[in-house]
Amino acid sequence: MKRSTKTIYIITTFFLIIAIVITSRTMIGNHFKKKFSKQPPPGIIVTEVVNKEFSNKIETFGTAISNKSKSFKIKKSDLMEELKLKSNIKKGEVLIKLKSGDIIAPFSGVLGYTGITEDILVSDNIFIITLDDNSVIYSDIKIPENYSAFIKKGLPVEIKISSHKNKFFQGEVDFVSSRINADTRSLLSRIKVENKQQDLISGSLLEVSVKFNLRNSLSVPDTSVMIEGEKSFVYKINDENLALKTEVKTGLRDDKNIEIISGLNLQDIVVAEGLKKVRPNGKIKPIKK
Repeated sequence: MKRSTKTIYIITTFFLIIAIVITSRTMIGNHFKKKFSKQPPPGIIVTEVVNKEFSNKIETFGTAISNKSKSFKIKKSDLMEELKLKSNIKKGEVLIKLKSGDIIAPFSGVLGYTGITEDILVSDNIFIITLDDNSVIYSDIKIPENYSAFIKKGLPVEIKISSHKNKFFQGEVDFVSSRINADTRSLLSRIKVENKQQDLISGSLLEVSVKFNLRNSLSVPDTSVMIEGEKSFVYKINDENLALKTEVKTGLRDDKNIEIISGLNLQDIVVAEGLKKVRPNGKIKPIKK
């Protein structure tokens, strides 16, 4: 009898402990659920879907050529005084005074000289004076044959040079050859760049991007797009500030923006930054970028 009573006591105690554990876990879970449910939605930077120009590009290199250029060989013995050159000169001004007669500038430009050489004429040292009109810069570029169907006069061109890493110069295709070079399998073209600030110097190496297939497309920041396997998604924000995970089809990436082909509409609001803080169908506090 005593043994039976002891067994019942043990069993009762065991189930009582289980009941206490279950009740405690439920109470703790409800406490944290209630606590976290009261937390305000996270502040997330959002932006509007806008239209932006996108284009395909042909990347190549070229050498800057002055609009006009002329060299003058001058004997040192012909100088009337010590050589002093102005950096800029206008058409009709005296370039340099010589015993044999002054040299007049045939056009406005930048003056310089290549130095003194003793191997051009054995008997006399010679100065080589250069005059360059850099108001417009040209460059001959070679377009690969597989792009020949896209290249045409008037296409916009974007140019970079190493001395101005963060500056872009705008130009256009000025001339396109009528035939493919059989040796290089390329199409010779000439580009033209207005150079009013004189930043481009004759002889500079140009990094050239010829734009074609220009179009206005929907655009979002590249930080808005999530890649999952072969699919792309963004968080679109609705009127209730809920983040809806939305599949999109993307196109080109240009200047930290991504072209959106389908999945969004103009002026839709999407998450721009802080994707890791967002949960599908979770509420956020939008902060406009």
